[in-house]
Amino acid sequence: MKVTAERAALLKSLSHVQSVVERRNTIPILSNLLLKAEDGALSMTATDLDIEAIETIDAKVESAGSVTAPAQTLYEIVRKLPDGSEVSLSLNVEDGRLTVSSGRSRFALATLPSSDYPVMASSEYGHHFEMTAGELNRLFEKTRFAISTEETRYYLNGVYMHVVDDKLRAVATDGHRLARVDMPLPNGAAEAPGVIVPRKTVAELGKLLEDAD
Repeated sequence: MKVTAERAALLKSLSHVQSVVERRNTIPILSNLLLKAEDGALSMTATDLDIEAIETIDAKVESAGSVTAPAQTLYEIVRKLPDGSEVSLSLNVEDGRLTVSSGRSRFALATLPSSDYPVMASSEYGHHFEMTAGELNRLFEKTRFAISTEETRYYLNGVYMHVVDDKLRAVATDGHRLARVDMPLPNGAAEAPGVIVPRKTVAELGKLLEDAD
């Protein structure tokens, strides 16, 4: 695998996906990102087995392939590279190391096989609807402060989204305070069941929705 990408685009995507990775893991490969280069694009996947985040950026792919590399280390390396630079990622098959190079900087990272990376089971859902990023961000921004952090009451550890009287309602509470926000019902959401969006998912979506249109 050998791929080159712009530092700004790579850093932005790394900042999104690496935050899904837990700092302490009993399973070593969960500390890594799955990097896959093919068809003029580089995709980065991170998971904690509850959430999976995938981002794809345009890149110059000289040799297709995939590998997993330490998420936090890779992010810190790219973050400290100069603005406007190009970053090259190449996998040495012989020693199994990923070389990160830019200008006169060169780093070698230990890797784990991409075949060992966990794949989250995909589910077929019966309801689909669309809404703007701004609308979804507003629902979360107005309610996330009231999400409970008490793990024993797991059903309060998120935002409850459900349909009420032709409105989409988001509710969060920690048992002491309650936040509720309504918005006009998006097309196709009338029959959607109520769901609890977990606290970590709300936080990660908040980062993604900040500059989304």
